[in-house]
Amino acid sequence: MNTFALVGAIVAAIVGIAIGFALDRYVINTKASRAADEVARALDEAKRQAKTLKKEALLEAKDESIKRRQEEEAEAKTRRKEIIALENRLVTREESIDRRAESLDKREHQMSSAAGQIAAREREAEELIAKQTEELARMARMTQEEARTELLARVTEDVAQEAAAIIRESEDNAKREADKKARSIVSLAIQRVAADHTAETTVSVVHLPNDDMKGRLIGREGRNIRAFEQATGINLIVDDTPDAVTISSFDPVRREIGRMTLEALIQDGRIHPARIEELFNKSERTVSERVQQAGEQASYEADVHNLHPEAIKTLGRLKYRTSYGQNVLQHSLEVSWLAGVMAAELGADVVLAQRAGLLHDLGKAIDHEVEGPHAAIGADLARRLGESPAIVHCIEAHHGDVECQTVEAVLVMAADAISAARPGARRETLESYIKRLEKLEEIANAHKGVEKTYAMQAGREIRVMVQPEVVNDDTAVVLAREIAQEIESEMEYPGQVRVMVVRESRAVEYAK
Repeated sequence: MNTFALVGAIVAAIVGIAIGFALDRYVINTKASRAADEVARALDEAKRQAKTLKKEALLEAKDESIKRRQEEEAEAKTRRKEIIALENRLVTREESIDRRAESLDKREHQMSSAAGQIAAREREAEELIAKQTEELARMARMTQEEARTELLARVTEDVAQEAAAIIRESEDNAKREADKKARSIVSLAIQRVAADHTAETTVSVVHLPNDDMKGRLIGREGRNIRAFEQATGINLIVDDTPDAVTISSFDPVRREIGRMTLEALIQDGRIHPARIEELFNKSERTVSERVQQAGEQASYEADVHNLHPEAIKTLGRLKYRTSYGQNVLQHSLEVSWLAGVMAAELGADVVLAQRAGLLHDLGKAIDHEVEGPHAAIGADLARRLGESPAIVHCIEAHHGDVECQTVEAVLVMAADAISAARPGARRETLESYIKRLEKLEEIANAHKGVEKTYAMQAGREIRVMVQPEVVNDDTAVVLAREIAQEIESEMEYPGQVRVMVVRESRAVEYAK
């Protein structure tokens, strides 16, 4: 029993030892496996960190490369600028040297020419000395009679020179007295004839009964304002000004017709395209009557009678014509009065001077229709209207294009200069502006199929009304381009000019 127990104890001890060894082996293997895993993970982490560090190093290298490249480019640009500046300085220095060389050449040429002049004067002096020496030798050999004759000849020459000096002085005194007298006559004429001049403008303001009228003037989708501008050829400006609108046009006749039309529309209250056209035609007839009345009133004020009816009508058109900001009709009246006063002072033909003075700018009423200077145009018109040759001569000579042959022609020229030259009588700016707008219209009107042309918006826009039966939609585009090209090649103007070709077809029928 004891043996079996001892054997069992030994076996149990051996089994326990084996189990403990196995457990120790298992624990050791487990720890080794974990250590291997940790080593593998550490290796992987080290590899990842190595890759990250490599990428960061590459990025830093690229940034450094880009930075160095930019620095090199900036340095190269700076060097290029320095080289260009150096080249410019060299060019400037070369030009300066060239100018100095030219200046030295000119000075050398001047010195050589001056030396030649000095030599020529020395030769002249030597020749003069030789002549004087010969003269003295000749006089030393003269007899008493020859000396007396020579003395008389020299005294006669001296007296003739003194007489010429006296005559010249007398002529100068006479001229001074004549100038005094002329200034006195001119001053007297200016004092007696003092005409006021009103500066012409290119806009007129029309007052409205209320601001609601602005909407009615514009109309639905702007049809009323378009119809008004197309009919009158002026620009209607509707802005924030309370109870007022502005109409603008460089042509005063057209602006007056537009103003009358607009006022009649406001008073009538019926504002639509048909009514606009009707009132425009009525206003146009009214202005034509005013032109006739203005011509008759001018001839009455100037005391000039028996004028041809066409001359009176043409004279009345000058009421709406300006020259350098000066109203031409008022200017013509002033010239007539000035010429008449000066003619009375000088004893010339007063009636002739007044008549020629009134008609001297007659050509300005039609100079936009006929080629040539207004003096020649007016002379031809006066000749066709039955004026005398003396009147025609005064008209064509008042700007010096033809030499004055009569006292009255000189007086008309002087009166014209006096009236135009008085302070504040004229302005250059407006005349240049009007000529530019007239040139715009002239270029457009020269094309085939153009019915009417209006320069608007202070010359920034030109509206060309064409005949629909002559110009179709396709040729209208070509026409606009051709007009724009001609304006670019023939004119100088600020900004740009808008060319608008308007082709409109109308169908009219009456309900009976």
